[in-house]
Amino acid sequence: MIWYPFTLQYEPDSPVKIVRGEKEFLYDEGGNSYIDAISSWWANIHGHNHPKIIQAIRDQLDRLDHVLLAGFTHEPAETLAAQLMKITDGLFHKVLYSDNGSSAVEIMIKLAYQYFRNIGQSERTTFIKWNTSYHGDTIGAMSVGGDSVFNRVFSGLLFPTKEFPAPNCNFCPVGKLPDSCRTECLRTIEEYLEAHPNEVAGIVIEPLILGSGGMVFYQEEVLRSLERTAKKYGAFLLVDEVFTGFGRTGSFFAYQRAGIRPDLIAVAKGLSGGSLPIAATLVCEKIHSAFVNPDPEKGFYHGHTMTGNPLACRAALASIELLQEPGFLKRVQELEKKINVGLESLEREFPHRIRNRRVLGAVGVLELEVGSQAGYTYPGNKILKKKFLEKGVLLRPLGNVLYLAPPYSISDSSLEKVFNAIRQTLSETDLGK
Repeated sequence: MIWYPFTLQYEPDSPVKIVRGEKEFLYDEGGNSYIDAISSWWANIHGHNHPKIIQAIRDQLDRLDHVLLAGFTHEPAETLAAQLMKITDGLFHKVLYSDNGSSAVEIMIKLAYQYFRNIGQSERTTFIKWNTSYHGDTIGAMSVGGDSVFNRVFSGLLFPTKEFPAPNCNFCPVGKLPDSCRTECLRTIEEYLEAHPNEVAGIVIEPLILGSGGMVFYQEEVLRSLERTAKKYGAFLLVDEVFTGFGRTGSFFAYQRAGIRPDLIAVAKGLSGGSLPIAATLVCEKIHSAFVNPDPEKGFYHGHTMTGNPLACRAALASIELLQEPGFLKRVQELEKKINVGLESLEREFPHRIRNRRVLGAVGVLELEVGSQAGYTYPGNKILKKKFLEKGVLLRPLGNVLYLAPPYSISDSSLEKVFNAIRQTLSETDLGK
């Protein structure tokens, strides 16, 4: 009956029916438990059913379940907007709510595009993107994503963009090593902007980690250099923090690690701790000011039925309170060390099956050596996922890229069980070439 996401309809697997979640564990109808080592697509950053978040939702249910956010407002939405602006260094002036990361990115694109039309620079219509990026599955979000199995079939529907090789500090596209890097990977972008100084509306990026494109890491200096280039040529910097936001890289937001000042950011996933769907696009004052105009044609006509839902806003506030508890970021940094130690051990044990261990914050990555089959459609992926589940661990490799993105509260014993599940699976599985 259900068409499950990212599931091939030819011989689909029977889904595991989950009836309960607690901390890092999911429980199926047969009483089996699974360690959620990917935070259910990176969202449940505090674990499942965190009592503080659940209580906040219950309390809100007693007062207001939902009201449209056009012509009306409510305290949870107002308080959350204030909190979001506070934890983002006061860089932003307005918050637009939506329901998911794709929509939050779509709003960024539309705002940047309309800004230039509103101020009379309608020639600025181009968006720059990276070739391995992923920003979601709506038409606009796919348009600013790299060519992949996610969006290739829809190429005729997508608006044109200008694509450049993504930075990759493990496989540098221009052959540099980290200690010799001078962000040469960005030179082609600057050359394009120099040749077309009045055509680019924005540069759309995932900061520090390109998620679904293969968990590709790059250095903070790349962000700083890209910011300088964008500002030099008057293009906006649109930062997709849907995955990296709310502590995942070891700071509240990835852009903060680099000390840059984006013009727009999109957040979702961990915003509510994974409890309810909510997303937000944060807008700088410069962009907002172009919409303060009596001309109705210069208004921004975008909204969603559940925009700013009170229950979701209250859940997000509770999640942010947890992030602000003393020692929170230190706990993430400690988790980073533990993930690195565990993956380093696996790398030593399987030197011919694993390459390019990398860890940042609460994200750990190993690439499996599978020869010419490497990539998102690696056929052994299905076998790996099944074997991990048999060992009580939820992991969903991106093709041959095996990654961990657990709840920040995961216990040491559960983390060790995850490492052992990987160890046993690699020992008993022919990865193929």
